Amino acid sequence: MNIVLGISGSIAAYKAADLASQLVKQGHEVHVVMTRAATEFITPLTLQTLTRQPVLVSLEDEKQSWKPGHIELADQADLFIVAPASANIIGQFANGLSPDPLSSIYMALPRTTPVLIAPAMNGKMWLHPANQRNVERLKEDGCRFVGPAEGDLACGYEGTGRLAAVEEILGQILD
Repeated sequence: MNIVLGISGSIAAYKAADLASQLVKQGHEVHVVMTRAATEFITPLTLQTLTRQPVLVSLEDEKQSWKPGHIELADQADLFIVAPASANIIGQFANGLSPDPLSSIYMALPRTTPVLIAPAMNGKMWLHPANQRNVERLKEDGCRFVGPAEGDLACGYEGTGRLAAVEEILGQILD
């Protein structure tokens, strides 16, 4: 299966390395697309090494071909996963904003391509009415969600907002 793995800005971004590695070990072709904020938590080189594929971070990275890379990735995706998905990227998706390759790929996906979103953020952000409206809108658009989980959060709070366990995300992919 050809999987596009999106990674947005969250401390949980480091867990995406394990997810990417597990997907590759299962025989999937994994193409990573990161927001600039995600690169503050994990490097593109790590993910490029694990997936053996170039990592897309900015639209400027697409200069190697006449065809826009984000459109090609959207066209070829059998599955689009975002793990972790920040409140910012959820808001961009829900409101049709596409300022970066990750949200541009989401906007260019054929409507038949399954989308799996694994949120990770502060619990107050997760429960904020604006974020919940965005989540509901994405569910209405056909997106599936896994998590967030409860527990200790990176911000020092305890509550809902942790990235779902990699094993749980992998289980959702099999469904």
